[in-house]
Amino acid sequence: MLAFLAPSQIDRWSRLLSDDSFAGIHQLGWFDWLLLVPYFTLLGILAIYGAHRFLVVYGYLRSRKRVPTTPPQHFEQLPRVTIQLPLFNERNVVDQLVEAVLKIRYPHELLEIQILDDSTDETHPYTEALVARMKAQGHPIEYVHRTNREGYKAGALLEGMAKTKGEFFAVFDADFIPPADFLEKTIHFFADPKIGVVQTRWTYMNRNHNLLTEVQALMLDGHFALEHVSRFGQGLFFNFNGTAGILRRKMIDDAGGWQHDTLTEDSDLSYRAQLKGWQFIYLPWIECPSELPVDTYGFQVQQQRWAKGLTQCAIKLLPMIFRSKEISFREKVEAWFHMTPNVSYPLMVIVSALMLPVMIVRFYVGWVAMALVDGPLIICSFWSVVTFYLLAEHELYPNNWKRAILMLPFLLAMGVALTISNSKAVLEALLGQQSGFVRTPKYAPKASGSPSSMSVGYRRRSGWLPFAELFMGFFFLAIVYYCIDVMNFFALPFLLIFVCGYFWAGCSTLWQEHQAKLRFQREARHVEVEAVS
Repeated sequence: MLAFLAPSQIDRWSRLLSDDSFAGIHQLGWFDWLLLVPYFTLLGILAIYGAHRFLVVYGYLRSRKRVPTTPPQHFEQLPRVTIQLPLFNERNVVDQLVEAVLKIRYPHELLEIQILDDSTDETHPYTEALVARMKAQGHPIEYVHRTNREGYKAGALLEGMAKTKGEFFAVFDADFIPPADFLEKTIHFFADPKIGVVQTRWTYMNRNHNLLTEVQALMLDGHFALEHVSRFGQGLFFNFNGTAGILRRKMIDDAGGWQHDTLTEDSDLSYRAQLKGWQFIYLPWIECPSELPVDTYGFQVQQQRWAKGLTQCAIKLLPMIFRSKEISFREKVEAWFHMTPNVSYPLMVIVSALMLPVMIVRFYVGWVAMALVDGPLIICSFWSVVTFYLLAEHELYPNNWKRAILMLPFLLAMGVALTISNSKAVLEALLGQQSGFVRTPKYAPKASGSPSSMSVGYRRRSGWLPFAELFMGFFFLAIVYYCIDVMNFFALPFLLIFVCGYFWAGCSTLWQEHQAKLRFQREARHVEVEAVS
């Protein structure tokens, strides 16, 4: 084989196969160490977060049978329940949401449905008229419209609470379709006065719409199938997910009410309530269908909000958690891992910037020394992801979980695609930069899982983000070229995941924005033609 290589490549290959595999370590200068020390320090931090997934898997396997299937006791007299449906410019999903909620079985005299509408577009008059018709037909439904949007979703929920005497609040985001027996299956768990929240599991109506939605479903399945069960089963803190759950009014008030100084008011309230001693229950066997973002823009908007909001919660609540004498050290550590995982995104940006010079330096270190360092990091980072998500799919879909194996490279690429956008969100949170609550575009998928052809469009303004992602894609292409040149083929599969992830994010966002622009231009021309005629 060496006969086909250039002399420089033969020399490099010979050094790689040298018996003295550690000799290169002694040749490193101070500048080399200046690169290697921060690089491996950051990789070590990322590996710790990766290793935590193994602990989640272990906790799940130990505690999965502790999930209750029936309430231990029942109410003798059913309590009053208010169903809250917060909306903001979501005309596409109003009809299916109201239709589903009106089918929920519960005594009408003990039920109130609140449409909490902060909309500024045609959603407002349409929904107001719809609610008026439903109320005239005898349904216990009310319409609450705000014009200032103060506090965003948290503010709407708070104002809705003040207008009702409900003892419990079932909350559903606009794209959720709660089953008719939702209250029948959940409300009796609150017969225990210590229970503050009952959370159910999300499922996805448009899971198979495209590759992006399938990967998102895989990502969320890990959270709802393993993380929640592991934390709940071990008696650790876990969060209400903001929708598809029920909250006790007394708990909300005791914890300080809905607050809007973070973008994830649900996680904020959850931790404040559990610090007060309230207990949460997770019921993964109750499924609540929802809609996944169908384009990269919508996906990144949602993930940025979650990343920034959870980081804001960490800044706000972790000092309080670590000062608490009422909870164990283990609960405090788990709270840290739960609220800070998004710091991995800016760390990955720094690691990416250092990767090429570090690879050049490490070429002379020797392959044995490289393997001894890289091996544990790969196990913690890569194989923890593989184990985590494959187990989640196996538990949820035992008959067809193997398809998840094919999805893993795309899942890893999508994680890369979030690096820059979520880094921006985390840095804004760390710097105390406030931003508005940007809702995720929703399209009301049909039974086939496709967005409605009559969907109201959404404008996309991603700005510089896709160009930064394309730049990173070309940067990693340069690293791929270097690895081929020095015959470091072992790194190529990992590097190609980065290349694909960044190009996927940048190109798909620009393409979808272009298509949206053309659609709005067509609609504008159509309006002009109708006006003239």
